[in-house]
Amino acid sequence: VQLQASGGGLVQTGDSLRLSCAVSGRTFSGYHMGWFRLAPGRERQFVAASTGDTGTTVYADSVKGRFTISRIYAKNTVELQMDSLKPEDTAVYYCAATVKAFSSPRLGVQARESYDYWGQGTQVTVSS
Repeated sequence: VQLQASGGGLVQTGDSLRLSCAVSGRTFSGYHMGWFRLAPGRERQFVAASTGDTGTTVYADSVKGRFTISRIYAKNTVELQMDSLKPEDTAVYYCAATVKAFSSPRLGVQARESYDYWGQGTQVTVSS
């Protein structure tokens, strides 16, 4: 499985961006799909995920209500729509995938250690 993230860029506070993660090698049906971000001086942080079993979406509190994760099955792609962007959203964004089974998928998909496959990252910079 290969993941290719794209869509990052330089925007201003309040703007929107849509990130895409193209999955190749096999269909992503059944895979838990997640987005994480890495800002300078910080650890890789969970952003959002879509569980592979029910498609339940999970969000970090810092992005809830502003970001939306969705699966585009026709394109084997996962998107992250980011609205009302803030300077603190500035980071390299990574998509990730796993087929691990979790006793609690909503918790399991939030841990970076849960994921087996990672994309290369795309830079998002939000200016104030």
